[in-house]
Amino acid sequence: MPKKKGVTKKISTQIVPVIGMTETVKAELLSTMKKLGIVRSESYNKLGSICYWGIDWKKAYPEVKGFRTPESLGLPSKLAEWTVSDVAKAITAQQAACKDAVIKNIYQRFPGKENQNKRKELCKQLKTLAFLENTLLHRLVRKEYQRGHSWVRNQIVYQQGGYKCKRLSRNTYQLELAGLKRGKRNKIVVKYNRKIKGQIRLIYNQLLQRFEVHFLVDYGTIEIPVERRSIGVDKGYTEAFYDSDGQAHGKGLGKVTTKKSDRICAKNRNRGKLWALHRKLEKIDPDKSARILENNLTRKTENRRYRQNQTELAAIIGAASKSLFNEEALKVFAEDLTQPIRNKRQSKAVSRKLNSWMKGAMRDSLQKWANWTGSVVTEVQPSYTSQIDSRTGTLLGKRTGDNFTGFDGVVLQADYNAALNILARGTDKEITRYMNKTEVQAVLLRRTARYLRGMGLSLLDGVELGWLDLKHSKTKAFKQLLAGMPGTPR
Repeated sequence: MPKKKGVTKKISTQIVPVIGMTETVKAELLSTMKKLGIVRSESYNKLGSICYWGIDWKKAYPEVKGFRTPESLGLPSKLAEWTVSDVAKAITAQQAACKDAVIKNIYQRFPGKENQNKRKELCKQLKTLAFLENTLLHRLVRKEYQRGHSWVRNQIVYQQGGYKCKRLSRNTYQLELAGLKRGKRNKIVVKYNRKIKGQIRLIYNQLLQRFEVHFLVDYGTIEIPVERRSIGVDKGYTEAFYDSDGQAHGKGLGKVTTKKSDRICAKNRNRGKLWALHRKLEKIDPDKSARILENNLTRKTENRRYRQNQTELAAIIGAASKSLFNEEALKVFAEDLTQPIRNKRQSKAVSRKLNSWMKGAMRDSLQKWANWTGSVVTEVQPSYTSQIDSRTGTLLGKRTGDNFTGFDGVVLQADYNAALNILARGTDKEITRYMNKTEVQAVLLRRTARYLRGMGLSLLDGVELGWLDLKHSKTKAFKQLLAGMPGTPR
C-alpha cells in the first residue's frame, strides 16, 4: 500500500430553488436585499482601497460599522456583519488575482537566473504593505488593482445561526430565516432532499424571476497519495482536452460550440434587419413598429436558448474533466490561457467562434475535479507548445490542422504532440510560466541550433530545407545565433 500524504474535501456549490413563500415574506426579503446592497456597496468603497491590502475578513466589520451602523438602515447587526465579511472575502480574492498579475509582470521585467534574487525580494514585498515604499511595485499594483464597486441588490448571506432547517417531506425542506424584527423568522420552502447546513446565500434570480439558495455541499474526503502520476493536457476547441496518454476527452465540444455560435450569428443578423424596420416604421406606422418591438425584438426566448447552450457546453466540459482524472490522483500540467490572444489576424468567423470557446470554464472544471481527486494542476507557459516536435524538443516541423509533420516526414497527431510538449514543459528549468513569447522562442531556437549542429547543419540550412518556419528567421535570437555572438551556444 502506498503511503498517504493527507486528505482533501470534496466540496461543490449547490443551487436549490425556492418553491414556496408568502407575499409578505417576499416583500420583506426584497426590502432586506436592497438595504444590504447599501452595506455591500459602502463596504466595497471603504475596504477596496490599497490601504486595506491584506485585510483579515474577521476584522472588517468594525471598519465599516464606524461610519455605517446597521441601525441607520433598520437592519439586524448580524445580517450587516455577515454581508461585510462576505465583501471582505471577495476583496481578498481580488487582491490575490492582482498579486498573480503583478508577479507575471515582475518575471517579464526581470527574466533570467541573474535576477532571481530581485524577483524573490519583490514578491516578498508584495505580500505586505511594504510594496508602497517601492515605486515600481506601487505603480504595478495601482495598474492591476482597481477599487471594487458593487451594485448587487439581490442577495442575503446567512451563517448557520441565522436560520433553521426543517424537513417537510422527502424532497422539500423549510428554512426559517432571520428577519428584520427580533424573534421573527421568515419561512420559505425549498426543493431539496438533504438537510442544509453551513453558510447559505439567498439570491433573487432576476433572469428567472425566482429565489434561489446557494450553499456548499461536502461530499466527503479523498485520500491523497505521496506520489502522483504526471500527465500533460492540451486544451482544444474540437475536443475539450487531449492528454499525453493519447486520450481525447470531450470530443463533441467543437460541434456544439460552432452550432451555438452560428445560431447566434444568424439570429442577430435577422434581429438587425428587424431593428432597422422598427426604426423605419416609428414615424410611418407607429402601431406596427410597437408590435415588432414587443413581439419580435425581446430577449426572453433567446436568453432561454443561450442558457441551454451554456448548460450543454458546461456538461461536456465537466464530463471531459471527470474522464481525464478517472478518480486518480494526478499531477496535471496544463496551458495557462488566461492572457487574451493579441496581434493575431483572424477572420471574423474564427474570432466569433474563439469568443465562444469556454477556456475559463475548462480551467475551473479542471481545478474542481483536481480538488475532488486529490490532484494538482500546474499551469505552464503555452507559447509554441503546438509547434514543437515532442520527439526532439525542437522547432523542426510544421502543424497542419490535426497533424504535425516532423522534419523527417513522420506524422504525429497534433494535439497528442502538444500534450507531450506541455508535459515536458512542466519540468523545464529554462522555460518558466511567466516568461514572454520572445524569450521562449529564443530558448527553443538555441535548442534547435544545437540539434542541427549535431547533424552538421545550421539554422539557415533548416530554413532552406523547409524544416524550420521562415518566421523564426526574422527574430533577433535567430540572427544572433547565426552571427555566433557571445553568449550563444557553441
